[in-house]
Amino acid sequence: MSRRTVRPLGRLARWAACGLLGVAALPATVATAAPERAAPLLTSAPAKAAAADPAYDVLVFSKTAGFRHSSIDEGITALRELGAANNFTVTATEDAAAFSPSNLAGYEAVVFLSTTGDVLNAAQQTAFEGYMAAGGGYVGVHAAADTEYDWSWYAGLAGALFQSHPAIQPATVKVEDRAHDATAHLGTTWQRTDEWYNYRTNPRTSAHVLASLDESSYSGGSMSGDHPIAWCKDYAGGRAFYTGGGHTEESYTDPAFRRHLLGGIRWAAELTEADCRPETGYTTLYGTSGTTGWKQAGPGSFAESDATLTSRGGLGLLWYQAKEYTSYSLKLDWRQAGDDNSGVFVGFPASDDPWSAVDNGYEIQIDATDTPDRTTGSVYGFKSADLTARDAALNPPGEWNTYEIRVEGERLQVFLNGRRINDFTNTDPVRSLQQGRIGLQNHGDGDDVSFRNVRIKELGGTTGPREGAITGIGGKCVDVAGAASADGTQIQLYTCNQTAAQKWAVGTDSTLRSLGKCMDVNGGGTANGTKVQLWGCNGSGAQTWAPQADGTLKNPQSGKCLDAEGVSSADRTKLHLWTCGTGANQKWVLPG
Repeated sequence: MSRRTVRPLGRLARWAACGLLGVAALPATVATAAPERAAPLLTSAPAKAAAADPAYDVLVFSKTAGFRHSSIDEGITALRELGAANNFTVTATEDAAAFSPSNLAGYEAVVFLSTTGDVLNAAQQTAFEGYMAAGGGYVGVHAAADTEYDWSWYAGLAGALFQSHPAIQPATVKVEDRAHDATAHLGTTWQRTDEWYNYRTNPRTSAHVLASLDESSYSGGSMSGDHPIAWCKDYAGGRAFYTGGGHTEESYTDPAFRRHLLGGIRWAAELTEADCRPETGYTTLYGTSGTTGWKQAGPGSFAESDATLTSRGGLGLLWYQAKEYTSYSLKLDWRQAGDDNSGVFVGFPASDDPWSAVDNGYEIQIDATDTPDRTTGSVYGFKSADLTARDAALNPPGEWNTYEIRVEGERLQVFLNGRRINDFTNTDPVRSLQQGRIGLQNHGDGDDVSFRNVRIKELGGTTGPREGAITGIGGKCVDVAGAASADGTQIQLYTCNQTAAQKWAVGTDSTLRSLGKCMDVNGGGTANGTKVQLWGCNGSGAQTWAPQADGTLKNPQSGKCLDAEGVSSADRTKLHLWTCGTGANQKWVLPG
């Protein structure tokens, strides 16, 4: 089955057909009325079993040109059993001829199962690059990082390459992301025995780390205490997941590790969503240390278990009283048991009255079956989410979702599982997003919504703007040619190297700054092919860049997008302006 036909229905339509939702979402509209103060509390439907995934196909590739792992056969057996239980077929091969455009098109994901060495020729590499550019999925297991050292595109796909390993031994795995389907079933730590790779580079700046090793829990770790071991990333038009586990035969009979593999496959095959953007610099407000700093306002409460808060009764609000925030990125993971109601409040003053947040702040709604201005992703009562983008990003009841709520001045942006679904600006003089308190709603009896891993990153002020690499096609970085700061210097793609020429600051004024200057459209032009360059910051429209929900970067003045010339990921590929499209050469990941 072609990956383009895996989901014939949108998510909400598919869930409704399976009885997971009680009310279909309505077309998008924008409402201007304030939320009703005395809205009735709704009793949710009981939680239902998740719908089965539609049938899909996975290619498992285990060719070795170097060391051969004795666990490959056990890995294939485990993947076949997972497929039989979860509605996907497994084609296992060591024949690199499978890497042709026509054959690859039939698979939703390709698993590199402890491959080693140089396993694909030039034509086969090109075919795999094309597969990923068309939206393919990659799952790398263990020695997939010990593969294709001379193919720079593959190094970006895998995220990091093997350097060394100590003896097989038990270690503590720190689970950093408990919303991704590959790790949501795990606790905050995971005790397991495996062969723990050290990597040549740290993937944290270019991938989203799901789990890392506690180097103090075993001998031989050499990554200075920051040791990612599983991660995910959007890459070259497709999705890439890697796990460093899987050396031992026993790994493939371990239910927790098998579920880890299944989650990676489901995400790579687009059967589930997650925020796989790189993430650094966040401070935990709720995680493993309880609710210190939080206070309940109004009736009801939150039950706490396994570093997870679950709403009980209400209508009340658990709000963070320890600090006020005015310019920030707030991230949190949430899950509905069924057709439940809750929300995240921002921009309200300190108060023990939950209605103060309703009357003075803004609620980012959680309830996929309500009306457009009151549905998941809406700014409740004020602005509907982009429902097309929301539906594409939303996981069903029983699965975890991740919100990013970004507040800069009076602008509020909402991202769901990494995709922007709402962009709202407050114009009400009575309300202000700068009032700075945040809270989690417990809506009422029967509305069971859970929250995990609430974290925040302050923007601007003393902490400065978001800074880091901007990555694009082929995992390459946006780079100032020659690290020159002269006006007119070409901006290009280049292999990521963490130099100052690849460090960009995302300004609250919608500029992108490097080396003290701004990314600029030459002459404020609008024609396709107009040079994108470095220039002294001047506040003009030629230096304004607006991230779009589909990953493109639009220059609003011209209405066109930042584009890598010739759909190329080669070093020194020039960046220019071009009509916005859907190609991988226009997809960019900004610093988190």
